[in-house]
Amino acid sequence: MAKNYIPSNDAEFDRWIKFLIDYTERKCSGSPPAWDHIPAAARTGLADAYAVWAAASAAALGPHTPQETREKNRVRASVEHTTRGFVNRYLRFPPVTDEDRDNMGIPNRDFVPTPTPKPEDVPEVEVSTPLPRTLRFRFRRIGSKRWGKPEGVHGLELLWIIADAPPVKLDGFPHSAFSTRNPLELAFEEDQRGKRVYFAARWETGTVKKGPESDIFNAIIP
Repeated sequence: MAKNYIPSNDAEFDRWIKFLIDYTERKCSGSPPAWDHIPAAARTGLADAYAVWAAASAAALGPHTPQETREKNRVRASVEHTTRGFVNRYLRFPPVTDEDRDNMGIPNRDFVPTPTPKPEDVPEVEVSTPLPRTLRFRFRRIGSKRWGKPEGVHGLELLWIIADAPPVKLDGFPHSAFSTRNPLELAFEEDQRGKRVYFAARWETGTVKKGPESDIFNAIIP
């Protein structure tokens, strides 16, 4: 089964995810609906994610700033992450058929699936401050000489919080960002400059299996 089925081109990505949302809504409508296994809240969540992407993408179409480009890329990575989770949770099994997946541009499973084990190691993360209000992260497997994700891993999830002290527990991080490639960038507001941000990072597979979290580290918003 192809792993990178999500279109890389922004315009094609926009058409693809909008069609997936419309197709899912049609299947979940009617009396009785063809599909009754997808909660309304999950469908609304995907539509809301698309709306955020559409706004960020539109802002970067005409004359725009580097920050708007970075925000568009950040939002796209987040929406890809949300969409893959939705597909894996609701669209991989009956009542969704192989024909449905073909229509939505989602590859069907191989007859002999390739196991995707949960990541066992933690990522090494390097933080830099290339621009005002921006933190940039590079990641790799600990001990690797090359920056990037290890084989079998879809990307890196970065958990973060602006605070005076690091969280005691993992659920103390209210924010997260996701990237399949280096670098991952976070953009902040002007009034957040000088504040301290705490982070933890972990690998994630394409089937949303999460590895162990790194140690908590921190940086100051420039």
